[in-house]
Amino acid sequence: MISAVRIEGLAVERGGRLLFQGLGAVVGAGEALSVTGANGSGKTSLLRTIVGLLAPAAGRVCFDGVEDAGEARRSGLHLIGHQDGLKGARTAREELLFQARWCGGSERAALAAAERLGLSRQLNLETRRLSAGQKRRLALARLLAAPRPLWLMDEPLAPLDAAGRALMGDILGEHLAGGGLVVAAAHDPLPVATRTLEIGA
Repeated sequence: MISAVRIEGLAVERGGRLLFQGLGAVVGAGEALSVTGANGSGKTSLLRTIVGLLAPAAGRVCFDGVEDAGEARRSGLHLIGHQDGLKGARTAREELLFQARWCGGSERAALAAAERLGLSRQLNLETRRLSAGQKRRLALARLLAAPRPLWLMDEPLAPLDAAGRALMGDILGEHLAGGGLVVAAAHDPLPVATRTLEIGA
């Protein structure tokens, strides 16, 4: 199980442009890190580098508690992107069950996650018919349907209303209290205690 993520001397380039260099941070069990910075500064690229979708130009990302970084990425983390990545023709139930099973969760856990996030009445709707906030809740349901220690989140609160943000505050707090880790790229403050890493300052 991942007990910490370490970012050491990290540099990332996109399209031949250096986004940042010399970046360092450690996030341990029960901690949340809020990554801030202007648009285009590299917040999303940092998350994609942690998850292994981008190769760093320099430096490295390490995971404490798991010997193989590849295994840590395959089974120890969730990436919730800025785009929800939902298939519009699937019903909310089909989409949630697919994502839960893909990540090692069960149907029972998926339906419980839908209930917790207030989606039970929308499960038979095609995802394209959901509001932006409902789509976001559906994407976030994966966190509860297939628990993993490290949550990487890109603007997780953006389309949520006040009630949704309060609910996510409760869910994030419970995850951290259980020893989970959170790294979030966010313009809006997270509703939990965080440390801040500013990119491009």
